[in-house]
This record gives sequence, C-alpha cells and structure tokens, in this order.
Amino acid sequence: MEKITSKSNNLIKHTKKLFTSHKDRARFSQLALEGARLCFDALNSDCGADILLLTEDAAQKYPEKCRRLINGFKKAYFISSELASYLSETKNPQGVFAVCSQRKIDFYPENGKKYIALDKIQDPANLGAVIRTAEALGIDGAVFSGCCDLYNPKVLRASMGGALRLPVLIVDDLAAEINKLKTRGFSVYAAVPDSSAADIKTIEFNGSDICVIGNEGNGVSDEVKKACSGFLTINMLGRAESLNASVAAAIVMWEMLG
Repeated sequence: MEKITSKSNNLIKHTKKLFTSHKDRARFSQLALEGARLCFDALNSDCGADILLLTEDAAQKYPEKCRRLINGFKKAYFISSELASYLSETKNPQGVFAVCSQRKIDFYPENGKKYIALDKIQDPANLGAVIRTAEALGIDGAVFSGCCDLYNPKVLRASMGGALRLPVLIVDDLAAEINKLKTRGFSVYAAVPDSSAADIKTIEFNGSDICVIGNEGNGVSDEVKKACSGFLTINMLGRAESLNASVAAAIVMWEMLG
C-alpha cells in the first residue's frame, strides 16, 4: 500500500478540512472519521466507504480489524505517525481514519411510530447524546432543524456512531414540517419548562407521536410552539428550573416509549 508522509499531500489537506470545516463537509458531501469503531460503523451504514488512512503501527497492533477495513474501503493508504497526530481530534490517536460520502437521506416519519424532533440544538455533545439515546431506546427516528452539523466529529463521537445509523430528516422550517405531519395524523408536543403544560406522565402516547426539544438557551421557538398540538413538561423537584437538552430528551423519549 502507498504511504503518505507529507502534510502538503492533497488527500491529507482535504481530510483535515473535513474534520474542521462544516463548509467543506457540505461542499463535498463527505465526512471524516477517526477510530476503528467509527470506521466499521461507516461500513455498516448508508455512508460511502471511500478512503481509509491508517498507520503501520495500527495495522500491526490490530491486524485482523485493519485487514477487514482495508478490504471494505474503496482505497486505503498508510500514513506516518506524525500525520496521524496532525489529523487526530483526540489526545491519543489510534491511527485509523476514513473519508466517507455522507448518507443519502430518504427517510420520512411513518404513521404509528414515535420520533424526537430537535429545534436548533447547537452543542455537538448534546446532539450526539440525543442520537445515542434515541437509538438505544428504540426511537424510530429524528427530525432536526437548525441544529449543528450532524457530521461534526464531536457529534459522531458522542453518538457512538449512531449519527451514521439513526433515521434522520433534516428540514429548514420545523414549524411548516410539523403542520404537514399533523395533517398526516401525528400528535406533536413541545417540551417546555412550564408548570401550566401537561405533565408528561399524564400523556398517552398511542401511535403517531413526535416530541420537540428546544435550543439549549431559548427552548422551543415560538413559531414551532404555535405549530405543535400541545405542550408537555417534566415536573422537577428542588430548585432547578430546567434540564440539559440531552437529559430532557432522554426522559421524554423514555416516557414516549413507556
């Protein structure tokens, strides 16, 4: 296999930009991954397994895993340890990286199923945690609007690869999409920190349901609230006035499926 050792190599420069630039990820419809686990996740997803980059040390340390990855990707190159440190988003790089084509999203919510919707979630760790929890609990998919980049490396790590698997619909206008979904029979609830809203424990989720979690600082936007069928809240003890967005989403999804 050919070995790359220079930072000026076009593939290395391109991969670095995919790790650091949302604009480049959008422009090329690609993403960059780090670590054998995420690279295997890509092989078992709708993403295109384009290019594998790995160090010779990694190939010697994980021979069977690296052999499977090399066979699974269209192209594979060795890179130096120095380039692995340059590309890495972590303190102790494993020495395994990939460039993949982004998922072709053709998903749309189906009647009789339950979904989480996120309105302008900006923290990649929050977005990744929601995706990971949604997949773990068995939520049927997610609708995102105005959120941070699904392929941000922090989202990919926090979601433990779930961002490559969970059915996702990304829309520009969440309020308009909610109105459309209501005409298809969905009940859509906005989660709000308001004691006048219905206690989530009293709501019967019987079929086509969507719950909306809002922005970390501002909550669900007024436009989205107006479009929703109703409001729900998580009653809290103590003096806390609100919950972290990913924690609130986890509780809401648990109750939806309970």
